[in-house]
Amino acid sequence: MATIEEDLFLPEPEPREVRYTVISVDDHLVEPADMFEGRLRSHLQDKAPKIVNNEWGHEVWEFDGEVYSQVGMNAVAGRRPETVKIEPFRFDQMRRGCWDIEARIHDMDLNGVWASLNFPSMITGFCGRVFSQCSDPELGLAVTRAWNDWLFEEWYSPYPERIIPMGITWLSDPEIGAEEIRRNAERGFRSVTLPERPHRLDMPSIFDRYWEPIIAACAETETVISLHVGSSGMVDFPKFSPAVQLGATLFGQMSLTACAEWLWSGWAVQYPDLKIAMSEGGIGWVAMLIDRLDNIIDRSGYGMGWDVRPADVLRRNFWFCTIDDPSTIETRHTIGVENIMVEVDYPHGDGTWPDTQDVIEHYWGHIPPNELRMMCSKNAAKLYRHPLPEKVLPEG
Repeated sequence: MATIEEDLFLPEPEPREVRYTVISVDDHLVEPADMFEGRLRSHLQDKAPKIVNNEWGHEVWEFDGEVYSQVGMNAVAGRRPETVKIEPFRFDQMRRGCWDIEARIHDMDLNGVWASLNFPSMITGFCGRVFSQCSDPELGLAVTRAWNDWLFEEWYSPYPERIIPMGITWLSDPEIGAEEIRRNAERGFRSVTLPERPHRLDMPSIFDRYWEPIIAACAETETVISLHVGSSGMVDFPKFSPAVQLGATLFGQMSLTACAEWLWSGWAVQYPDLKIAMSEGGIGWVAMLIDRLDNIIDRSGYGMGWDVRPADVLRRNFWFCTIDDPSTIETRHTIGVENIMVEVDYPHGDGTWPDTQDVIEHYWGHIPPNELRMMCSKNAAKLYRHPLPEKVLPEG
């Protein structure tokens, strides 16, 4: 009888030729089953998120009276193509690199990836909102801090040159959230993931002064605000629509909307050193947004009286990531080559693992080497203050 691994997984890939130094600014970790063990005070430990087996033999997270069934949401790297429609519901249905740092570094090496920034997965809601909306605030805050402690100790510290540490924070009290951002920054965290459109999570909108302590802490500590598409939910689905297909198609629209809201919130005008990275929305919409911003200032006169043009704020304070964007990569000079970074999206279905090197060569091979170095690694290294190897490829 075939094992689960034989049924689900392709043969182990060979290491790919490294032609480009790659820093992936959008990958994901799957929280391991033991993530929270021993990390909370005794009176809270039994209430921490835990993995249990349900009646169908699925491994699921339980927390705060809720069940989170997709233990490995979209973690399909290395799976046979015919199986990727099945969401992993057990750890043995995922590559070990999803949750084990030694295996992750191995998979990065196979793919020719120098460094990686990793977003949380389902138990946090991509941005920590599950913990922040816990019915018991003391528990929720303790779990938030435990998640960050695990990432620092178990995921980042063993390989500090290979992992860019990104944390979550407490969203239900911005003063406490700011303290957590500073605590993380002091030990080397470079980014925090926040909900891209918080009002959709029954939180104050990004236009509300509520968020100022968190924004100020990010600007003060050079902590990059990472806004992952879908961190505030998906688009509205019309009745009878194919949700998976429609939702995946509209990632760019979701990022466009979130980016426009964050831009017009004015936080980047008030805090000119603020750094905001849009994740997994591609770049196809960015040049269009720049054109529109110039139009509404120069023709329509809908500006807000800022001393700097909105399009220039976008280029100064926002960064964008792309898997490939075969057509719209040609808009890179309008966007600003220095504002574009590459993502692998391991271990998700959109991801290019283990063939990221070939994808870059196929779609971007015509681009001058200096621009390739910027988009593939140097922009990310500068933004996240992360070291590069001695030789940065491509040469030339």
